[in-house]
Amino acid sequence: MTTGRIGVIGAGRMGAPMVRRLVAAGHEVRVLGRSAPARRRVAELGAEAVSFTAAVGTGAAAVVICVFTDDQVHEICFDTPLLASMPRGSVLVVHTTGSPRTVEAVAEHAAPHGVLVVDAPVSGGPHDIEAGTLTVFLGGDDAAVERARPVLRGYGDPLLHVGPLGSGQRVKLVNNVLFAAQLGLVAEAVRLSARLGVEEATVLSALRHASAGGPATARAAAKGSVAEFLAVAGEFLVKDVASARALAAELDADLGPLDAWLPEPPT
Repeated sequence: MTTGRIGVIGAGRMGAPMVRRLVAAGHEVRVLGRSAPARRRVAELGAEAVSFTAAVGTGAAAVVICVFTDDQVHEICFDTPLLASMPRGSVLVVHTTGSPRTVEAVAEHAAPHGVLVVDAPVSGGPHDIEAGTLTVFLGGDDAAVERARPVLRGYGDPLLHVGPLGSGQRVKLVNNVLFAAQLGLVAEAVRLSARLGVEEATVLSALRHASAGGPATARAAAKGSVAEFLAVAGEFLVKDVASARALAAELDADLGPLDAWLPEPPT
């Protein structure tokens, strides 16, 4: 049974399994596909492919944005007719991790169109989406969050309402700063183990079962090394850490001891 039309912009590594879960939940899903190959991939997910943003928003109860950067969110929301195409009372869900200032600006721009906005950065990966166990940090007023929940329940659990608009971004940035710091400590432990004559894969595999275990250790162990994990996730961590540093600087603050372990953005 169809439970409502949902629009999706960003059907990549994270967005594609979201689309698949939304279709399986009975939603009518429209997905932006700018090229013929992209539209074919959308069709394979069971969704309807459309080639422009206004078609994504038209008649949608909710539109989900799952792109990589703040700049991409800004372009979609300010430089296309997406918000103008969405019905009054519909909700825009922004999964992209970035500055709270971006989603706050989007909400201000969306208000004259009667569109509600929720920031909803996530913790987890495609496997969590496929299992319906993606952690979602929700920022927004109660009415907006309640409009978003029927969509997010398709792939998210727990759905954590952490405060007003922008709070989801703030919690996610804290999470990723702490995770990056933990990963840095894991890298130091690996260097120590090498001096002690223990191979990296061996020590990581052992530590994940011990008191030193945790998400950073487990994820590095699953890839066999810290470097292999960073090859997959490093770009995301560097981007999010840079956002956290910028937000702290706005407040005339810093990240304290956490910053000693954080990756630097590429030059």
